[in-house]
Amino acid sequence: MLPIILQRRTCRKFDHEKAVEKEKIEEIVKAGLHAPSGMNRQLGEIFVIRDPKFRDEYARLNAKVLGREDFDPFYGAPVILLIASLESPFADLDGGAMMENMLLEATNQGLSTCWIHRAKEELKLPETIELFASKGIDITAYEGVDQIALGYGLGEAPKEKILREGRAHYID
Repeated sequence: MLPIILQRRTCRKFDHEKAVEKEKIEEIVKAGLHAPSGMNRQLGEIFVIRDPKFRDEYARLNAKVLGREDFDPFYGAPVILLIASLESPFADLDGGAMMENMLLEATNQGLSTCWIHRAKEELKLPETIELFASKGIDITAYEGVDQIALGYGLGEAPKEKILREGRAHYID
């Protein structure tokens, strides 16, 4: 497992024309669903956004929250994985565990990822509520946790991560 953890990097340039295989997405989702959750309530859910028109509108709304409507906050990734939770005091913690499991499995599958924020604010927008309602989803039942931009990265592989020293403390 440690080699996958050490290999995982953030990608900010995706091949938007290269589709991600359904089997790989299913494995990534499975990894997320198997994350630990507070009292094993399993209230975190995953929305796999692959429809190009829906994806682009969703990206526009995320950019609106960011204050940069001329920008694709998902960097051209063809798939967005939205992690949302039913009402829970542990939504952010449970969702974070789901995110990490999925980021690592995506790396294991040879895919690139970027952890994207603003889901909490985005899911409260009336336009987002309408967008999901157009697919028969009542997104108001959920609290947004975060998102993953998923796809095949473009360009050179990111450099080795340099860690800030002195962050591990051993009390023997």
